[in-house]
Amino acid sequence: MAATTPGAARAQHEPLTPGHPLTGAQCLDLFDAQAIARHLDFAARRLGREGHGYYSIGSSGHEGNAAVAGALRVNDPALLHYRSAGFFVQRARRVPGLDPIRDVLLGVVAAAADPISGGRHKVFGSKAAHVIPQTSTIASHLPRAVGLAFALERAAQLGVPCEWPADAVVVCSFGDASANHSTAAGAINTAVHTTHLGVPMPVLFVCEDNGLGISVPTPRTWIEHAYGSRPSLRYFDADGADLLEAYSAAEQAAEWVRAQRKPAFLRLRTVRLLGHAGSDVESAYRRPAEIAADLRRDPVSRTARLLISSGIATPGELLRRYDDLGARVTATAESVRDEAKLTSAPAVMRSLAANRPTVVRTDALRTTDRAGTTPPALTAEDGERMTLAQAVNRTLAQLLTRDPDVLVFGEDVGRKGGVYGVTKGLQQSFGVRRVFDTLLDEQSVLGTALGAALAGFVPIPEIQYLAYVHNAEDQLRGEASTLSFFSDAQYRNPLVVRIAGLAYQKGFGGHFHNDNSIAALRDIPGVVIAVPARADDAAALLRTCVSAARMDGRVCVFLEPIALYHTRDLHRPGDGGWLAPISDVRHADIGRARVHGTGTHLTIVSFANGVPMSLRVARRLAARGVHARVLDLRWLSPLPVEDLLDNARATGRVLIADETRRSGGVSEAVCAALLDAGFEGRIARVTSEDSFVPLGPAAATVLLDEDRIEAAAGKLLAAP
Repeated sequence: MAATTPGAARAQHEPLTPGHPLTGAQCLDLFDAQAIARHLDFAARRLGREGHGYYSIGSSGHEGNAAVAGALRVNDPALLHYRSAGFFVQRARRVPGLDPIRDVLLGVVAAAADPISGGRHKVFGSKAAHVIPQTSTIASHLPRAVGLAFALERAAQLGVPCEWPADAVVVCSFGDASANHSTAAGAINTAVHTTHLGVPMPVLFVCEDNGLGISVPTPRTWIEHAYGSRPSLRYFDADGADLLEAYSAAEQAAEWVRAQRKPAFLRLRTVRLLGHAGSDVESAYRRPAEIAADLRRDPVSRTARLLISSGIATPGELLRRYDDLGARVTATAESVRDEAKLTSAPAVMRSLAANRPTVVRTDALRTTDRAGTTPPALTAEDGERMTLAQAVNRTLAQLLTRDPDVLVFGEDVGRKGGVYGVTKGLQQSFGVRRVFDTLLDEQSVLGTALGAALAGFVPIPEIQYLAYVHNAEDQLRGEASTLSFFSDAQYRNPLVVRIAGLAYQKGFGGHFHNDNSIAALRDIPGVVIAVPARADDAAALLRTCVSAARMDGRVCVFLEPIALYHTRDLHRPGDGGWLAPISDVRHADIGRARVHGTGTHLTIVSFANGVPMSLRVARRLAARGVHARVLDLRWLSPLPVEDLLDNARATGRVLIADETRRSGGVSEAVCAALLDAGFEGRIARVTSEDSFVPLGPAAATVLLDEDRIEAAAGKLLAAP
């Protein structure tokens, strides 16, 4: 600062330079945000060295992103990169009553008093400041940002209450290395594609390009080469160390997105100071000259020089201002270092998901819309016996009729009505604003759902096949299910993901269309997994999932057995034994099973395709004088443990007929639940093989079948 020639004294209300929108007072305000962000990095590292802090990925060198916060409105929703401290500090300081210094440091020390995560993770987030919390994201939040931008407009069109104004701009920031991730490429492609179709997409992508992915350099021209000339994506570029340039570019970008309702990409050229994180030693992979060059581009020093050369402040005034802010940060760090932490598993898990079965039941049984009127379609008694596919279709129609917050979308769900016709006719009845086709990109399908959920909808996205969801599972694990956890339930991600899956399609399609791998879904904390086997259960479970999403913010997976979609018969051709009306049962409590029969000799536990197979086996056993009951789990997460135990104890013998794999399948969890509860009877299981499902008749060699169930039942019954 001493080497900078002071300019003629100037009033703070004057522009820094002629024609530039930034005044001296605004520049001082942004300098304060940058300085606070820098001191927060220093404090986080000190706390870590002293054993009181648990997070040290800093923002030093990226403080120019404070200019982006200054150019946007406070109520423009923001999803921030972990190096966007300058943005967060500037945004939070504009909201009366917020103290970003204390809030950030409470997160660093994992204090239970942290106002956003409640001590679960250090995140940039604030409900009052409209900053939606993200953890250590590698672009996984971009699909959600695109979905939110899409949903803002859709909510305004459909009259669905939304906490953000219809002319808001969604801003999301990320690093240059993350820009290469498939989620970034897919999300930006979706934004461009949506705009190409003429659909509003008010999202501002901010790439904070420091030229490094931990230790791997990003070529200087790569970001512009990759994103600078894409059709329907307006590109802006600015030096993040130059506050005037950064603010001007950010303001132009924000105004363009707000006016045009189209996406823009702002490349903010930054530097990375202090290394990647606390344990990172830059000298191991960077030359001293490179590190020194970055130090010369320090944005905090550059802003100070700007203020001095413009005559807004003297070097002494800025040094005192910087030191005073540092002292405040240091004092706050001292005050939070011993704050209470979360000390019990229930306290940690409290924000995972609400569980209010009575509230959910009341909503599921509701026959009136939000205005209190009863649509005719919901009052007519319908005794028609249906297939599972027909039941899903009819229930979706009823939900769309009753609730304007419901959206149904996915690849081919619109005009085609889905690969198996399950959504046939819905778009014609409810229009393209509520039932619509998406790109063939599962990350974008789920990202649209995540954004729509934030905007006030209850989205029901469809993934065509279970194997396809694995392409985008992190949108469920890393984004949807964690949002409530890391925001202390201040934000929720209500959604019901419909997935066609499981096997038994008579050899069709091979393993991509006959996938029985659900272990990855069952492993996600808080996620509800429903698997109906028959029409009446499909209707009841779907209604319950939608109400659990709406009322409790639950993330639900509704797994539909493809082979049972159009099944009509149970025991013999033409008996219609697997058809059922859907008007009798309108709700099914989460975690409650369904029991078929009252046999006292054996309990066969199954789900999905295993249920009709087990019922046929039970009938053959009955002909031999052995009376079995069949317990349809229906809910694979959480498992219906209470019903499982009651029916296991009623017979003393349990056979688990599990169509998933022997390793990592559902049967392992069922066995564990019985053993944990002290069940003293006999337990056996029969499963599909640990194999992918092959094409054609070979599928029968690896899948569970009735003969194996019956043989296992006989062996179990013969044992003493």
